[in-house]
Amino acid sequence: MMIKRISGLILVVMAVLVVAQTVGEPLYHVSEEAGAYSRMIWDTLNPLMLLTIMLGVIFAHIRKRELAVEDGNRMITREFITANTQFYGFLFMGILFCWNWFNTLTPGFSAVGADTRNLVWLLIDATLPLLAGSMGIFLLRQGKDG
Repeated sequence: MMIKRISGLILVVMAVLVVAQTVGEPLYHVSEEAGAYSRMIWDTLNPLMLLTIMLGVIFAHIRKRELAVEDGNRMITREFITANTQFYGFLFMGILFCWNWFNTLTPGFSAVGADTRNLVWLLIDATLPLLAGSMGIFLLRQGKDG
């Protein structure tokens, strides 16, 4: 299906962009307490990352639903574990991403400090490309086969 291939391509491209920005940012951006990251690039990537998470949740749910155990007596396969890991991984990243992004957009929110926000961003920037890349490759391969 063409939608799966396009979505897969978007997921793979976003995985590469997030990895490139995360790894490359320290090479050109000098961090300070007031500006720990290059705001212009991340302000562009963040809405695209939200799109990536939404696509990931949708396609991971479809993948998970296709493998659903109806009677509870079916054998657990590697595909079943992979589908569940991707689905719940995307859900977890979505919760963390939205919480942290909305904190960034609301400067008056002071329940957590800058160190906590930076640590959560690091977790998101390290995990999201793995999830998005694996789902994107799965969709690209499935689009070719069927």
